[in-house]
Amino acid sequence: MVALTSLFTSLLVSVGAVSALTSSLQQITANFGSNPNGVQMYLYKPTAVATPTPLIIAMHYCTGTAQAYFQGTSLASLADTHGFIVIYPNAPRSGGCWDVNTNATLTHNGGSDSLGIANVVRYAISSLGVDASRVYATGTSSGAMMTSVLMGAYPDIFKAGSLYSGVPYGCFAGPNAWNSQCAQGQLIQTPQQWGDLVRAGYPGYTGVRPPVQFWHGTADTTLYPQNFQEEIKQWTNVFGVSQTPTSTQTNSPLSGYTRTSYGPNIQGILAQGVGHTVPEQENDTLAWFGL
Repeated sequence: MVALTSLFTSLLVSVGAVSALTSSLQQITANFGSNPNGVQMYLYKPTAVATPTPLIIAMHYCTGTAQAYFQGTSLASLADTHGFIVIYPNAPRSGGCWDVNTNATLTHNGGSDSLGIANVVRYAISSLGVDASRVYATGTSSGAMMTSVLMGAYPDIFKAGSLYSGVPYGCFAGPNAWNSQCAQGQLIQTPQQWGDLVRAGYPGYTGVRPPVQFWHGTADTTLYPQNFQEEIKQWTNVFGVSQTPTSTQTNSPLSGYTRTSYGPNIQGILAQGVGHTVPEQENDTLAWFGL
């Protein structure tokens, strides 16, 4: 856990830049449904919203907060430009990490942090004018892990995800909040085994699965880069496609970054020499979402 206190301050932009936004971050105080762990939700709704209105759920890293992720990414500024709404959940425990290990959080409508997030999305659709077909999730480190949880347990709600330096769905499963075997890239499974974990998140679900995009650094010593390879194995199995890339682009979007695609629904970007975490490339993530 201590390792996750790594240099996130480099991600932060000045509060002055945030003050130039058309709106402000507001806590959602309405009753939005079952929220077993009391996850606090913070809303950024730009002055002018697009119609139909997209929603991005943006989740912070361990030791972080909703406010820090609001200030440290350009999503709010981009919301002003493109007219989408952003909700920044705030992890309810002292270390600032998300529950990505319990059976409750890994199961559709099972409870814990993921249910609170799913229900705030349902509230946003019913009460804030959000288009149910344009709901997305992104996050960094622990927030990336929660993005993966939402992709697996709530494929009926989320239409795409972009994960910065995370792990496969279910990789942290178990009694403890921290899983060293997974973190160190030692939890190696077959594509079928990984895929079965995703399918177990919402038993009986036969609908469309959300496309997923993964970012990882080759020098990550907090969540080892083997997790990137395991993510590819997992989601190619979920989508029933080959682990052989259909396209490879070098130096995309930055020098030293290699982008591999596995059909239209899976994309991996491996950043040479980058540690924990890969800096958010928000415009690239928006393009992945179709925004």
